[in-house]
Amino acid sequence: MLRIASSHADVLGVDESDTAKAGSAERAPEGTLEEREWALLRTVYDPEIPANVVELGLIYDCSFGDTSEGLQDIAVKMTLTAPGCGMGPVLVEDVRRKLEELADVRRAQIELLFDPPWNPDMMSEAVRLQLGFM
Repeated sequence: MLRIASSHADVLGVDESDTAKAGSAERAPEGTLEEREWALLRTVYDPEIPANVVELGLIYDCSFGDTSEGLQDIAVKMTLTAPGCGMGPVLVEDVRRKLEELADVRRAQIELLFDPPWNPDMMSEAVRLQLGFM
């Protein structure tokens, strides 16, 4: 499995300006910082399961801290569906990168936890239904 950045979309014959337009809408949600943060987290999808990390129940906690520059630092605690998930580093980096795209965020620190262990009951009802767990 591999991921191609939008800056390399031309390799696939996709116009980068089209991907930039689509991405800018997703990176510019409205509302408070917390609302915008959760909106962006909902755009990070598990590459092996067709659901985002929020609906999968992978995000355990988010907290904010002011910096001297007037920006925010975000600390996220998250997990994976399985401790040995080979895509874990990709998901962690996706979460970090997306949050750091917010104009008022200086840094996002992602902590990967396995306690409590993830289980299917942590998924939203909609995702459990979509994936056949109900």
